[in-house]
Amino acid sequence: MSFFKPQAQTTKAPLKHVVDPELQPWVEKYRPKTIDDVSAQEHTVAVLRKTLTSTNLPHMLFYGPPGTGKTSTILALSRQLFGPENFRNRVLELNASDERGISIVREKIKNFARQTPRAQTISSDGKEYPCPPYKIVILDEADSMTQDAQGALRRIMETYARITRFCLVCNYVTRIIEPLASRCSKFRFTSLDNQSSSNRLMHIATSEHITVDPSVVEALIRASSGDLRRAITYLQSASRLSSSTSPPTPITPRDVQEIAGVVPDDIINNFATVLGIDIDQAMTGTAPKPGFTGIISAVKEIIREGYSASQVLSQLHDLVVLHPTLNAKQKSQCGLVFAEADKALCDGADEELWILEVGLRVNKAVS
Repeated sequence: MSFFKPQAQTTKAPLKHVVDPELQPWVEKYRPKTIDDVSAQEHTVAVLRKTLTSTNLPHMLFYGPPGTGKTSTILALSRQLFGPENFRNRVLELNASDERGISIVREKIKNFARQTPRAQTISSDGKEYPCPPYKIVILDEADSMTQDAQGALRRIMETYARITRFCLVCNYVTRIIEPLASRCSKFRFTSLDNQSSSNRLMHIATSEHITVDPSVVEALIRASSGDLRRAITYLQSASRLSSSTSPPTPITPRDVQEIAGVVPDDIINNFATVLGIDIDQAMTGTAPKPGFTGIISAVKEIIREGYSASQVLSQLHDLVVLHPTLNAKQKSQCGLVFAEADKALCDGADEELWILEVGLRVNKAVS
């Protein structure tokens, strides 16, 4: 016989997970909320804006370089179609680089695609959303899916097209099998132009109360090569580095280059001057000693600093190709040298020897 009175069980509502905006990565914090916030993809945004009024969405294939807004665009469109409440049960987002086998297609995707959409939930924010009678499956990094998985996905797209629409997101459209690509409307995302990237970075810096010079923004754009996501990450890292001291130190282009793993401009310019390429010495300081001895000394200095040979040669290549006074023959001879060095480095060749080899042959080509 028990002398303890049983206590009534109480069920607690699950706590809603809330992320402190101060702890969020800026990439997520400033991700576009609507398709109108997407930068520099005017054609795609114009077409998708019409789907908001007609709510007749086809299967879609977004492709283009990383960091150009592909995933952000389809997520923003989905939120504008369904609203925050219906978004959770109407949208399935999978990263195909992790879940790329045929079993995922047959189980997870098929089970979601075959379910009839739930009834529309009234939005708590008071806004009205189109909420069309279908669901959306977003497959990020779809070019990582196996051939078998893509083949299985083709049949599912056909069978459940009435209640489920698919959006494939990838970097390389050639890795999507043709029968799958032909069932989708293709949208090509281009690398962001410098002005669009600059405007977005300045907007983030202003919102975060950070003072950045135009030279810092230019360094961010050059270091990220048109990848806005990477540029925003570099800006956040530079901001944290700046605020780690008291008082905070100003962010400089050199800080951005160090964070990005890019060789500083003055080192590349000094190396180019040693090779006989005319560089404005007002930027680089004292002119280094040219010739064979100078080249060996410069290469040893680069290796001693620990810079990547591939990064050094990549930046030197860009400097040579865009140089205003070198003629076409000199640039083509240098280009062949860079190509040979790149192949050798990919095969595991010695970095110091190949930087020296490139230096000597570029010096011979421009002399």
